[in-house]
Amino acid sequence: QVQLVESGGGLVQPGGSLRLSCTTSGFTLSSYWMFWVRQAPGKGLEWVSIISKSGGDAAYADSVKGRFTISKDSAKKTVYLQMNSLKPEDTAVYYCAGRSTLRISTSLREYDSWGPGTQVTVSS
Repeated sequence: QVQLVESGGGLVQPGGSLRLSCTTSGFTLSSYWMFWVRQAPGKGLEWVSIISKSGGDAAYADSVKGRFTISKDSAKKTVYLQMNSLKPEDTAVYYCAGRSTLRISTSLREYDSWGPGTQVTVSS
């Protein structure tokens, strides 16, 4: 059974950092493109970052480029999102999701698998 579970969210002050983790089971990371997406209150799903099946390529939304870094540890079956210089507008529920094809969707249900999410709140 495929499972993804996010952790590492919390309350942080503007300018602070958090590292999110997505622990996976039931599949090999090399078979999925892995995404971090987020949903702020009252807004739609926003793509944040993607890492390739091999881990050799990554991409970021313009809103987080230069501040966030995605990585993965295949041995630990975990995907990470290092978030630095956090801003209040980064406040959202963050989800990791995976799919076998490279395609960004506006709905979690369009991904092959996704986790329950972790709340990130950036506030002073």
